Amino acid sequence: MKSSVTMNRKADAEGSGAGAVHVGRRHFLTTGCAAVLLAAGQRSALAAQAYPAHSVNVIVPYAPGGQGDLFARVLSDPLGKLLKQTVIVENRPGATGMLGTRYIVREKPDGLNLLLGQTGEIAIIPLANKKAGYDPLKDLAPIALVGDSPLVMITSAKSPFKSVQELIALAAGKPKQVAYASSGTATPGHLAAAALALGTHCDMIHVPYKGAGQAMTDVISGQVGFFFSSASAAMGHIKSGSVKALAVASTRRMPALPDVPTIDETVLKGFSYSLWGGYFAPAATPAPIIGQLNRDINELLATLAIRTRFEADGAVVKANTPEQFTEFVRAEALKYRDLLKTTGITIG
Repeated sequence: MKSSVTMNRKADAEGSGAGAVHVGRRHFLTTGCAAVLLAAGQRSALAAQAYPAHSVNVIVPYAPGGQGDLFARVLSDPLGKLLKQTVIVENRPGATGMLGTRYIVREKPDGLNLLLGQTGEIAIIPLANKKAGYDPLKDLAPIALVGDSPLVMITSAKSPFKSVQELIALAAGKPKQVAYASSGTATPGHLAAAALALGTHCDMIHVPYKGAGQAMTDVISGQVGFFFSSASAAMGHIKSGSVKALAVASTRRMPALPDVPTIDETVLKGFSYSLWGGYFAPAATPAPIIGQLNRDINELLATLAIRTRFEADGAVVKANTPEQFTEFVRAEALKYRDLLKTTGITIG
């Protein structure tokens, strides 16, 4: 994604000059601290009132065309109207999302540079790669979850598998006969497939690619058995008939694919892996700014046009607070931490 996340009393002397000095000093420190805190609060409030002073940059740490890019671009114009400033989406791909994330971590915490972070670089990479260089819940402030889309298990339209049960039956009976694609080591799709193999006691072959596009090409041609794809990337191919969806990686069926069963109801109870995305700011960004952004984003997610657009790609959209989003990220990081430890999957 995350990946994963933190949170004498002494009697005063009385009746002597020394005691009077002590009490006076304590009174000065107490009132002085109170004045400093009040001033800081006033400055924070003023900063929030003036926010944003100019355009806001939203960094997507991947190339254009993915789910996170879709979230950021669909929301950019309407969010800009609410903020009364231009919202610019900038793609900074590289190192499985780490480059763009590191960029935001180092930025000034003024709310003018935000990250559209996803499962991989937030909940997985910091745990799988010791050289990630950031801790998402220490170095970033979660603002709002935008959408949570379950991964879809797809196979070629030419594949002999008609169901996930058939595929697992073959994989269980013939070790290393079934291969699966991923868009790279320790990506959400890779870990979902590894969790499926682990939970069903199957020995399958992992074939990592340098991106989802290459993986999809070989799945369509039948070079590999299956692929856990983001719903947004898979939907067009499912509709065109070049691939077939065997299952959805969630505990509830996807409204956009109501006839496709879940892995939970077929071969592995409790199986749930998704690609989610949300807004983050550098740590120490003032709470009033985080609150304003959260309210504005939730207002947009409640609009019919945006909600319908995201749900068409399988994303679950619902209102959430910064605190709820933080707990969501924490839970995701714990899930992947345990899976990485069990499987021994690492990067670098």
